[in-house]
Amino acid sequence: MSPPGALPPGLRHHPGRLDAAAQGALLAEIRAATAEAPLYRPAMPGTGRPFSVRMTNCGSLGWVADKAGYRYQPFHPETGRPWPAIPAMLLDLWRELADHPHAPEACLVNFYEPTARMGLHQDKDEDDLAAPVLSVSLGDEALFRFGGTTRGGPTRSLRLSSGDVLVLGGASRLVFHGVDRIYPGTSTLLKGEGRINLTLRRVTRP
Repeated sequence: MSPPGALPPGLRHHPGRLDAAAQGALLAEIRAATAEAPLYRPAMPGTGRPFSVRMTNCGSLGWVADKAGYRYQPFHPETGRPWPAIPAMLLDLWRELADHPHAPEACLVNFYEPTARMGLHQDKDEDDLAAPVLSVSLGDEALFRFGGTTRGGPTRSLRLSSGDVLVLGGASRLVFHGVDRIYPGTSTLLKGEGRINLTLRRVTRP
């Protein structure tokens, strides 16, 4: 975990939390999930402009974005089928690191190709904002940028590697954050270049 004081309260970085064997096992489960719920490209509300990342979900609910807006729903927007279950390894990580009594309901699976980015945003579509967001990185390294809870303030950057776990909770639950770039060739976990980011979220209030 990053030294106390190095990050703002509520933002916790666990570098190398998953070793190579655990990363490989988790990747196999994610590949099985994407075979059931294929990656697709969401679109910006209003404009319909496609995201640079492809995504899918696991869990009883999945986050989707299209011209109608951002929301959670229990089925894949293209297949109409329920999302596959969240892998047990991720549920174990949540129980260990989230410091929250209730299980996550959604796991977003974002695939970043080498040129993909994610602009600064808040994760605020959930009803239960007392629960943190837990993020797992697999594959190539990424430059993660975060600021405060208001747009336009100063930001800092953190380089995330395969196997890292990041928790956004407490005072940092609603910080603006995004991914500025991917560093191709920094991992051999995936068959090709790119990064998979898994984010666990509790959506509804218990």
